[in-house]
Amino acid sequence: MDVGTAVGLFLAFLFALLIFVALLRSVRIVPQARAGIVERLGRFQKTLNPGLAIVVPFVDRVLPLVDLREQVVSFPPQPVITQDNLVVSIDTVIYYQVTEPKSATYEIADYIAGIEQLTVTTLRNVIGGMDLEQTLTSREEINNALRSVLDEATGKWGIRVNRVELKAIDPPPSIKDAMEKQMRADRDKRAVILNAEGVRQSQILTAEGQKQAAILSAEGQKASAILGAEAEKQAAILRADGESQAIQTVFHAIHRGNPDQKLLSYQYLQMLPKIAEGDANKLWVLPSEIGKALEGLGNLAGNLAPTSGGLAEVGELPEEIRRQQELAQQAAEAASAQAAEAAEIEIEAAREASRPGDVV
Repeated sequence: MDVGTAVGLFLAFLFALLIFVALLRSVRIVPQARAGIVERLGRFQKTLNPGLAIVVPFVDRVLPLVDLREQVVSFPPQPVITQDNLVVSIDTVIYYQVTEPKSATYEIADYIAGIEQLTVTTLRNVIGGMDLEQTLTSREEINNALRSVLDEATGKWGIRVNRVELKAIDPPPSIKDAMEKQMRADRDKRAVILNAEGVRQSQILTAEGQKQAAILSAEGQKASAILGAEAEKQAAILRADGESQAIQTVFHAIHRGNPDQKLLSYQYLQMLPKIAEGDANKLWVLPSEIGKALEGLGNLAGNLAPTSGGLAEVGELPEEIRRQQELAQQAAEAASAQAAEAAEIEIEAAREASRPGDVV
């Protein structure tokens, strides 16, 4: 092979290699959720969307791809002074997303650093108008204020701030100790209050139980007293009925015995000593039947007197009269045994119920 042929083959190889490299540089594949910025001769040409793209080799330059997904960046803790001149350390997290690749590329050199510095200055402005207690209890308010300011400032950079979160708010150690003591005191106070409430509820429940027990006991005693009174009433009624039945029985027995005036007079005289029994009997009330009884006894004594002026002996009476006298005496003794109890009850009732009569 001569020299001319070799040179021709070398040039053809270089041309083919140049064409292959040109083809490689003209074809670009952009992944999903990415965007490419194309500069032609140093000037912005277009934005490459996801998929296959063709550029002019050696003329167009594709800058590093821009990630269009939501990004999370955590900034180191920043010291911030509150309204009451206390230094707190605040750690923030920013959730952002690139919406305009061209603006994010040409409007700011480093949008991450820009977002960080803007977050710090905005946070100091917001926290500077709050005291420590508001700072610790107003996380949502601080987040909304930061997101509103950052979203407005980063809009011209082609970036949208979706959320701003405060990871931690750390007060100074001395303030932490004081807060812990206050929290411990508050917990102790709540514990004492809850304990006192428990004791109070226990005492109330105990008093209610004692009240219910007293009410039930009083109701039981009342029912017992009522039942006792009812029992006493029934017993008194039964006793009165029994006594009435006994009086009626004796009364009927006396009337069935048909005692004469002499026997009744004799029984009245036998009951006079019983009426006088007892230390409290200072006054006697004699019923009107006593006079009739004494009159009957006088008549009996007159019938037994002899004509000669002396008392007749039983043996001097005729046989028939003596037999009749013995039969009458036996009948009188039987009738007196039956009427004794009725006469005693009648005399006792007369003592209590009769009006004042003769005083002996």
